[in-house]
Amino acid sequence: MSETGTDAILRQARAWREAGAPVALATVLDTWGSAPRRPGAHMAVAGDGAFVGSVSGGCVEVAVVDEARGVLDEGRRRIVEYGVADEEAWAVGLACGGRIRVLVEPVGPDGLDDDVLAALLTARAAGRAVALATDLEGGGHLLTSAQDPVLAGSLRPGPWRDAVADVLRLDEARVMGEAESGVFLRPHNPPVRVVIVGAVHLAQALAPLVASVGYRPVVVDPRDAFASEERFPGTSLVRRWPEEALDELAPDARTAVVVVTHDPKFDDPALVRALASPAFYVGALGSRRTHARRLGRLGDAGVSDADLGRIHAPVGLDIGARSPQEIAVAILAEIVRTLRRPHAG
Repeated sequence: MSETGTDAILRQARAWREAGAPVALATVLDTWGSAPRRPGAHMAVAGDGAFVGSVSGGCVEVAVVDEARGVLDEGRRRIVEYGVADEEAWAVGLACGGRIRVLVEPVGPDGLDDDVLAALLTARAAGRAVALATDLEGGGHLLTSAQDPVLAGSLRPGPWRDAVADVLRLDEARVMGEAESGVFLRPHNPPVRVVIVGAVHLAQALAPLVASVGYRPVVVDPRDAFASEERFPGTSLVRRWPEEALDELAPDARTAVVVVTHDPKFDDPALVRALASPAFYVGALGSRRTHARRLGRLGDAGVSDADLGRIHAPVGLDIGARSPQEIAVAILAEIVRTLRRPHAG
């Protein structure tokens, strides 16, 4: 679920509303089989048929646009389901063989209230983890978080509130209760951060690749000549020593830390700080021999065996990568696997 993509979709929906255009928002509620989009995927549709986002990767978007126009004409929400029978797979269905259920609702007084949408965009811009609850039977909404029951909206909190923290932790949308009459909880987490220690050539390949999947790269290096806007256009730069930078950045459970300098005076302090944090991924560039020496130094510095075991080294999936660009792909792939399949080998 691309965080950057979600922001773009929601911002476009608000922009259309502010321009006076009718807007509907389609949201994937459930998937079965090999449906290509996850629950929570959005698609915003304007009254003239223009749309942004996707609910199926191209399989049923035309049908959803038609549903959205009907919703806007009637001022009433709909829940529609699309699946595949062989004879209709290429007509209006999922050629990949799955099924999806989609909520299509107006944006505005008859659906997702403008104030709730504005509050959601504000929370996302602030990097706040929130969840949007939607009453599938009554149509009400509530913007909530693990800490605050009511941030915006008119839906009253119910027993489903107990699941908010779990939904945010797992970053997985779900329907609580009956499929047709329950409450749909859609997490809106801040983007995954990837802190790259060392503004070296590999970092120049890795940072834009990280950004391309909706994660937020942060490059740490105290050397101005390395950590420059010219070498890292559009990337957040922290020109401080790694231990100071990581103390300031405070890696959390949605942060990956990758050290790539090959220099112990940069890498070791960064690893000590990263391993003392709840960062979900800690990776270090270097050969097995280099890493063995590194483990000895970190052990002498007081890092426990359990924490040493958290380090992914040599960094990245073993795909035979050679160039900095290929190594960057291997690193990002390992970060994604660790995030989405934390118990994979």
